[in-house]
Amino acid sequence: MTSTQPQAIASQVNPTPALPPLENGDRLIRPEFERRYHAMPDIKKAELIEGVVYMASPLRFRSHAEPHGDLIGWLWTYKIATPQVQMGIEPTVRLDLENELQPDGVLLIRPENGGQSTLDEQGYIQGAPELVAEIAASSAAIDLGDKKRAYRRNGVKEYIIWQVFDKKIDWFRLEDGDYVSVLPDEQGIIRSQVFPGLWLDIPNIIQGNMQQVLTVLQQGISSPEHQGFVQASTPAGDLSPAS
Repeated sequence: MTSTQPQAIASQVNPTPALPPLENGDRLIRPEFERRYHAMPDIKKAELIEGVVYMASPLRFRSHAEPHGDLIGWLWTYKIATPQVQMGIEPTVRLDLENELQPDGVLLIRPENGGQSTLDEQGYIQGAPELVAEIAASSAAIDLGDKKRAYRRNGVKEYIIWQVFDKKIDWFRLEDGDYVSVLPDEQGIIRSQVFPGLWLDIPNIIQGNMQQVLTVLQQGISSPEHQGFVQASTPAGDLSPAS
């Protein structure tokens, strides 16, 4: 009779415990959240917000997917005109021990140009993006509550929340450690302070008139403020005329 190997006996006596499933409302710290998240590849999106797990519901087209696309189109158009800027859709953002989020959109200043976040060795964003944008349909209470507190505490400089059902966009700017509401001017336009030239026509993006939204953005991109922002971050050698 063949004897059983000691290793096999040990594995039967002390099997590796299975990880509990990730569920809405779990209270975890980030390392445990990541272990459970990675063990459930069928989950498409889950966030850890102030130590509580939130798992995404199926997304409707008009109340989320369409405005999300419009907002990303606006950010992408700015990004391609601004070399020192990076833009991402639903990236994993590791803010602190109790917060790992996947915002609908982020705009970053590259680290080599003075940005405040980095990519870690796994390719995740470590630290606070300069700008975060969220589409809030059924999630408005979370986006205006715990998420807002987490972004503020970790130093996200500008936070945009599009409340689709209320046909309202809130734009918050970090000042002296707190968020203050930024109001549109008489034309309905808000201008970013962190990203010069990033202008948003609030009434027209809510109405879905993206042609006018991009026209206003192009005006911002053509402004002296945006040109100065780009030139200030361009190596001197890149400004010399081609020989």
